[in-house]
Amino acid sequence: MSKETNSKDLLDAELFISSSLRLGVYLSAAVIVIGMILFFATSSSGYQTDQFPTTVGGVLSETMHFNPSAIISLGLLLLIVTPVFRVAASVLLFVLEKDHLYTVITLFVLCVLIISFMLGKAL
Repeated sequence: MSKETNSKDLLDAELFISSSLRLGVYLSAAVIVIGMILFFATSSSGYQTDQFPTTVGGVLSETMHFNPSAIISLGLLLLIVTPVFRVAASVLLFVLEKDHLYTVITLFVLCVLIISFMLGKAL
């Protein structure tokens, strides 16, 4: 019974991860569409040619001012973060499965993703 319960818990975790990926993509698409609607409705990006935000904080700040380009950028950021969430959730799943090899490999992948964001000044 313990193995059956354990496999059910793992299946539930995998379904949660799968559902969160779909939700992330749908949410990202919805935010991008809202930004595009605002862009076409106002016929302006909300910025001068050389003043687009280049940091996550800048995008979030400008989103609060309903700048269409910032809203589209927020949707793209959500799309980028979605698979990173998947990798982080996979680490937890492999820990629960007590699969040490895949835990280490997935942690390495997560570290590479985080370091690449920091080196690319995405944060």
